[in-house]
Amino acid sequence: MTIDIPKTAYNGKIREVTLGSGDKAVTIGGETALPFRFFEGIMPHPPVMAMEIQDITPSDWPPAITEPFDSVIGDPVAWAKKCINDYGAEMLCLTLASTDPDGINRTAEQAIDTIKSVVAAVDVPLIIWGTSNVEKDGEILTAVSQSIREKKLVIGPVQEGNYKKIVPSAIATGHVIAASSPIDINLAKQLNIQLKSTGVPDTSLIMDPTVSSIGYGIEYCYSVIERLRIAALTQQDIHLQYPIIGNIGRETWKTKEARTLEEENPRMGNVIRRGIMLESMSALLLILAGVDVVIMRHPESIRLTSETIAALS
Repeated sequence: MTIDIPKTAYNGKIREVTLGSGDKAVTIGGETALPFRFFEGIMPHPPVMAMEIQDITPSDWPPAITEPFDSVIGDPVAWAKKCINDYGAEMLCLTLASTDPDGINRTAEQAIDTIKSVVAAVDVPLIIWGTSNVEKDGEILTAVSQSIREKKLVIGPVQEGNYKKIVPSAIATGHVIAASSPIDINLAKQLNIQLKSTGVPDTSLIMDPTVSSIGYGIEYCYSVIERLRIAALTQQDIHLQYPIIGNIGRETWKTKEARTLEEENPRMGNVIRRGIMLESMSALLLILAGVDVVIMRHPESIRLTSETIAALS
C-alpha cells in the first residue's frame, strides 16, 4: 500500500548570502522548506559551524574548552591557524573580548591590528564579533568596517542602538551585517526593516535573533526561530527571508552544567564529555529550528555536529 506523506506548501524562499571571498567562501540560505524536509523543498547549502577564537586569552573559559588550544590560546593568529590546520574549521569567529569596556577596554586601533593579522593568515570566512556593548561595538565595528577591505567579513552583533553608525561603512566596504535583536519575532523584523532603509543589500544581511543553550530557555529560542522560518516560507514575509546565525558556544560554556567539576558533583559525570555534548546538542537543536551558521568552541562538538548534519542530509 502506498503511503502519501502529508506535505506543507511553501511559497517563500530564504535569500542566499555569501560569506567570505575567494575559493573558501561559503554560501548559506536558499532554503524553500523547513530544515531537512527534503521531500517538501530544497536545502541547497548545509548549516555551517564557525569555530570561535578570541583576541586575548579568555578569562572565563573552563579548562575543558581551553585544553585543545593550550599551545596557542594567547596568540590569535596561531589559534586561527590551529583551528584550520588541526581541526578543519571552514569558518572562524574572532571575538573582540579585549575591547570590552568592563575589561581591558582596548581601542579600535589595537583591535584592527589584531584583525589584520588574522585576516592575512587565514583564507576561510571570518566573523568579527563584538562584546554586545552597544556604544563600544558601535565605535569598534565601524572602525573595523572602514579599515578591513580585502576580505568580506561578517560584522556583528549590529543592534538597534548602533546600526546607524556601523552600517554605512560596512556596506561601503562590502561586509555582511549580522542583525542582532532580543529573542522576539517583531523586534527582529523591525531591525531588518530599519537596516534595509539604510541601504543594506539583501545579499549582505543575516539575522541573529539571540539564542540560549539546553536548560536555559532553548525551547523558547527554538519556537521563535521556527516561527521566523515559517513566516518567511509560508507567509512570504520578505523582511524575514534571511539566513540566521546563532552564537551557541558562548551560551553553552558559561552554564554550570558545562563547568561544574566532577569533584564537586560526581553524579554529573565527566566534565569534558558533558560540555561537549551540551554544546553539540544545543547547536543541533538550533539547526533543526532553522539556524544556518552556529558559532561553536570545542572541536569535538563541531565534529559531532558536522557528522549529524551529514547523516541528516
